[in-house]
Amino acid sequence: MTRIIWAPQAIEDVEAIRTYVGRDSARYADLLVERIVAVAGRLEASPRSGRVVPEIGDESLREVICGYYRIVYRLRGESVEILTVFHGARLFRLD
Repeated sequence: MTRIIWAPQAIEDVEAIRTYVGRDSARYADLLVERIVAVAGRLEASPRSGRVVPEIGDESLREVICGYYRIVYRLRGESVEILTVFHGARLFRLD
């Protein structure tokens, strides 16, 4: 089983999503965060299931989609590092 590691940036992203969505509905914000965490959790069993991030083209940098959100992660041996979570209308930039 692959280990999931959440980068500090990804945690901040999910908290910001909860805050933003929570302005309209705290319940929906909680459900959305639960869904994001569950989708990321599936990578334990299938770490290569996400597609390669099209803007980058690096085989080790992948993403899974959860509703309108992109969950970008990096394959690192026996672990997956969740790097960032952001709205799909934005392009990913590797800084």
